[in-house]
Amino acid sequence: MNLDSARTLLRRHLREAWRRAVQTGRLIVGVPDYDTYVEHMRRAHPERAVMSYEAFFAERLEARYRGGGGRCC
Repeated sequence: MNLDSARTLLRRHLREAWRRAVQTGRLIVGVPDYDTYVEHMRRAHPERAVMSYEAFFAERLEARYRGGGGRCC
């Protein structure tokens, strides 16, 4: 492995670690992860439309504060 490919691999790992850290931080403070939602909808419910980020966020806030879980599966 040469130096350039090692740097590229390191950048890729750091980018993924950062993405997971951001996702974890959002979950800790109660901000839902839109990317995970989109991935889930496309994989598990391809026949259903994916909400916009704004609609998703509003729906998640409503579900959180009205006391319901709001989970589909």
